[in-house]
Amino acid sequence: MIVVLKGGSGKGEIEKVKSIAESMGLKTNVSQGRERTVIGIIGDGRYEAKERFESLSCVEKVIRVLKPYKLVSKEFHAEDTVVDVDGIPVGDGFFTVMAGPCSVESEEQIHRIAAFLSGLGVKILRGGAFKPRTSPYSFQGLGERGLKYLRDAAESHGMKVVTEVMNIQAIELVSEYAHILQVGTRNMQNFPLLKALGSTNKPILLKRGFMSTIEEMLLAAEYIATSGNKNIILCERGIRTFETMTRNTLDLSAVPLVRELSHLPICVDLSHSTGRREIIPPLAKAALVAGAHGIMVEVHPIPEKALSDGRQSMDFTQFESMMESLRKIAAVEGAKLPEGAVVQ
Repeated sequence: MIVVLKGGSGKGEIEKVKSIAESMGLKTNVSQGRERTVIGIIGDGRYEAKERFESLSCVEKVIRVLKPYKLVSKEFHAEDTVVDVDGIPVGDGFFTVMAGPCSVESEEQIHRIAAFLSGLGVKILRGGAFKPRTSPYSFQGLGERGLKYLRDAAESHGMKVVTEVMNIQAIELVSEYAHILQVGTRNMQNFPLLKALGSTNKPILLKRGFMSTIEEMLLAAEYIATSGNKNIILCERGIRTFETMTRNTLDLSAVPLVRELSHLPICVDLSHSTGRREIIPPLAKAALVAGAHGIMVEVHPIPEKALSDGRQSMDFTQFESMMESLRKIAAVEGAKLPEGAVVQ
């Protein structure tokens, strides 16, 4: 349920609503927009409280939210959320590029990639230090040493870090090095992890599970939001279907659907969804036109020598060409590009 306050309502009116909610054992979540203040009422007894809230003179209206997700819905927060990644905006018309290797393989490798990407204006460096792999015999990452290499490379080239956190125990460690904490596809419904991430103040990149619906992704985001952290970036990364020509099936329809249903920004992981570097450029352009707030792409200087996911990693020439194409399309689409987010 959402309580919409009348224009001009201030702290006193907000406290009245919160007091009633708390007396009934309900939780509240306040969202103050440019034009109105809305208070989300969360809990099993919220419908019985509707009349009590409507009786307050400061309340304009009370709306029942029928969707199972509340805080991440457009009904609760009509204005698009812009997630601030230490000065880099993600959301609401901005198109942000996150790029880097699947895995941090060495100090020299990640510095070389960061230097190349920053030269093209990319501001967010991705890279795996702890790698959840299907096979236990595959390269599992360098661990904390990889995190150090990743952060050093990012700082050396004026970039921010996004990397995956795989369990609750790793949150504190990964938070020391990363600006964005990534929840991988296999952990999208790891609810204890989501709750724990909701207690942090770090932006969270939440990838859609490869067997999950859009609604399930939004409910996973709700777990993070209800725990207190609303700095959430959703990520479409492909779902498993009967198709075998690609690694997964990229569901681009998720982008406009999520934008209709939620105020949270959504980006597209083009590497894991396709598994084929040669089809990434046209799909990157399609993602931009479909309304995505950004893309995530794997880049490696010599993909055929990559320790993980070389088939889906772009080389430097391919990536630079794609960025130039995106710049041209963004100009036509009127996308707002953060400083240096694309080739200048």
